[in-house]
Amino acid sequence: MSATDNRAIVHMDLDSFFVSVERLKDPSLIGKPIAIGGTQRGVVASCSYEARKFGVHSAMPSVTAKRLCPQLVFIKHDMQDYSRYSRMVTDIIARESPLFEKSSIDEFYIDISGMEKFFGSWKWACGLKQKIVEETGLPISFGLSINKIVSKIATREAKPNGQLQVLAGQEKAFLAPLPIGKIPMLGKKSEEALQGLGLYTIGDLAAAPVKKLEKILGKSGKYFWERANGIDNSTVEPDWERKSMSSETTFREDSSDKEAIRIILFKIAEELCYDLRKEGLLTGCVTVKIKYADFEVQSMQTTIPYTSSDHLVMERVQELFKKVYKGVRPIRLAGVRFSHLIYGSPQLSMFENDIKAMKLYKAMDDIRKKFGNDAVGRAFE
Repeated sequence: MSATDNRAIVHMDLDSFFVSVERLKDPSLIGKPIAIGGTQRGVVASCSYEARKFGVHSAMPSVTAKRLCPQLVFIKHDMQDYSRYSRMVTDIIARESPLFEKSSIDEFYIDISGMEKFFGSWKWACGLKQKIVEETGLPISFGLSINKIVSKIATREAKPNGQLQVLAGQEKAFLAPLPIGKIPMLGKKSEEALQGLGLYTIGDLAAAPVKKLEKILGKSGKYFWERANGIDNSTVEPDWERKSMSSETTFREDSSDKEAIRIILFKIAEELCYDLRKEGLLTGCVTVKIKYADFEVQSMQTTIPYTSSDHLVMERVQELFKKVYKGVRPIRLAGVRFSHLIYGSPQLSMFENDIKAMKLYKAMDDIRKKFGNDAVGRAFE
């Protein structure tokens, strides 16, 4: 028995999170097919289970969704509220858990290895779920197993508002009958390529030769073979709130020109937002730092709705700079830091402005990838 066979990993995922928050605010929406973020010319960012029964799904054009489900109710997103409820759940998990990782706005991994003899892993996980439901009103599902991948798939099978444990040694038996599309991160094209070889279930994939899979999927062939066999040695990363990215500029000459410093901070924020999008991340906290000519350092931070959009971050950067720098003392350095980083989903990016803005960001990012970071940027006024 390997060391990982003794682990107890809980995966928790809030059910239809954005819809659930909207229903807390307006109980009349309970039981109705709901789409979040869709407009007449936009796309569905998230939808309720009732809507999914009609074939509605995220990233679907709103016109198509409405045609499939004429009674579909469109709700404008409220990222500020979604971020606030996400932090409420995070606070509960942080208070109760020995070691946890926040992997997205509505998804968590918790390592409770060694707690079996004190509390009982299943009983403890059920108790945490109940606390979250009672204190926030949000439905949540969880899976429990010896590793992250099996627990995540178990959560998906338990949804909505359910829980499922896969006992040590039962991983392959649990996974085998499931369709290969149930494996996280296995794209549609890869799924179709595998089906073309007659591999339809996770069990089929687990039994296939690794070299054969590598010919079809490249280096990721072994990765998905391991996942199909219930193998995942990755650990729960406890430092999600300490993960950050930052950048700062030291001026050639000390400056007290507020407008020039503001533009420099904007450019730093713009570059950091590009880095966020490259890595598939969102930030939930922005900090502005300045260092005076006499080397005194001042900084100020604020939590924000999770985002990777330049214009939203720049608004906060400007607010923070106005608060932190009130005098005319010369400054030698200015910087911006993003923290409380989480992995973002395509759903979240749909919330950050209209479709035109999203297309603009993508076009600018594509130019930067091809010609370098300085190839394109905003014209600051």
